[in-house]
Amino acid sequence: MAARTPSYPPAATGGALEVDLAVVGAGVAGLYTALCARRANARVALVSRSPLSASASYWAQGGIAAALAADDSPELHARDTLAAGRGAARESAVRVLCGEAAECVLDLEGLGVRFDADGRGALSLGLEGGHSRRRVAHADGSATGRRITRCLSALAATDQGVEMVEEATAVALRTHEGRCVGLVASLAGEASVRPAVVEVRAPGVVLSTGGAAALWERTTNPPGAVGAGLNLAAAAGAALADLELVQFHPTALACGGGRDGFLLTEALRGEGAVLVNEAGERFVDELAPRDEVAIAIEAELRARPQARVRLDMRSIDPTRFPNVAAALGESGLDPRHEPVPVAPAAHYTMGGVATDLEGRSTVPGLFAVGECACTGLHGANRLASNSLAECLVFGRRAAAAALSEPPPTAAAPADRDFAAALEPPPAATRRALWRHAGLERTEVGLQVLARDSYPLARAIASTALARAESRGAHRRTDRPRADPVLDGKHFIVRPGQPPAPEPWD
Repeated sequence: MAARTPSYPPAATGGALEVDLAVVGAGVAGLYTALCARRANARVALVSRSPLSASASYWAQGGIAAALAADDSPELHARDTLAAGRGAARESAVRVLCGEAAECVLDLEGLGVRFDADGRGALSLGLEGGHSRRRVAHADGSATGRRITRCLSALAATDQGVEMVEEATAVALRTHEGRCVGLVASLAGEASVRPAVVEVRAPGVVLSTGGAAALWERTTNPPGAVGAGLNLAAAAGAALADLELVQFHPTALACGGGRDGFLLTEALRGEGAVLVNEAGERFVDELAPRDEVAIAIEAELRARPQARVRLDMRSIDPTRFPNVAAALGESGLDPRHEPVPVAPAAHYTMGGVATDLEGRSTVPGLFAVGECACTGLHGANRLASNSLAECLVFGRRAAAAALSEPPPTAAAPADRDFAAALEPPPAATRRALWRHAGLERTEVGLQVLARDSYPLARAIASTALARAESRGAHRRTDRPRADPVLDGKHFIVRPGQPPAPEPWD
């Protein structure tokens, strides 16, 4: 698709791009938010730091969970989501997601996304861990994120009401009298070709920058998923929530080399792939919630030196998952003839910028959607394929809410330039997070991490210390049981304050 010539003026010369809504991040959450705003005839600026192929959405192999089948209902979907959340999911957020996800899937079809169909032309719905019904819509097997992102990005790129600010990093949020009124983006490229920075003014700013799972040494995420949106929001005074709740995907490829950590989608297990230990024996229910499966695999790997766990896919036609088959082939593995080695990896951050059910942060005018946000939906363990549904449901809600914000009364300079907080973590920090805030944590290890040089690592350690229990993906070996006092509680981090548990709903 051909890129449009940008029309934004250089902020350095006093110009600014003035729009009705600014969206930071061009994954599924950001793209859908922008397109929903366009339906209200709003002018949108879409700030994208990296090519679409580098977004976590682009690589998303899971599908979209929604109650679309005749034997399913939003109530059953909600029941499964609440069970997976281990007593920490925010029920109001769960009800919103499960009640609106099906409508969003149908909307994507109307926008041109083609989902996989069965022989009769009906949606082919998959079964994944923690779901009691087949309710996961896929596109091109395990390339759902790629297909949705391509479709939505084509629509945004050809819409004259969407100003694409590409290869640009949001480095500061601008506030006036405590309200977010825009942002400053730093642009890559030759200064002679375009300005070094661009100021975007808007009554509403939506962060959709993805999560922070690439902070961990072993991860399924692209390198840029290091919590940039969380850093921006916190610097502007927004509260963060549930930073200690990080999901580790059970089946990431464990082969060394460039494909190490490649995600082997849960849909493989839904279609019959099984996990086996060194003796070739099954040792876990493959479709149990992810926290259970990941811990079971980790226990097998720690039981014996050099132990390996493998995913046996020999009962599955590999042509149904072409990107998985291609990745395994590049690693010299043939899933048709031998099981492939797997191990858990950091995959999804349930925590993020604390928001309400319309994506509002604690800073007026600032919103967050997708993985960088925390509505409390996922609790302590995300149900498979609820994340893309979350991008759609809450992206649509955030677009409507942001467009209802009052226009800025006056231009105001940035309170501060927060670019320094966006530097990537050093290798030592990534090792420390994997060691001390991995699948199993201890008070001693978390205290070590709390002294790390990287601010977001310290914040993660502080919330993991504060949640002195084990719940879902948060496993404290020194506190092995869930504390009923913390049922329904979310640990909130506000600037300059220690994490504090708060009930949501």
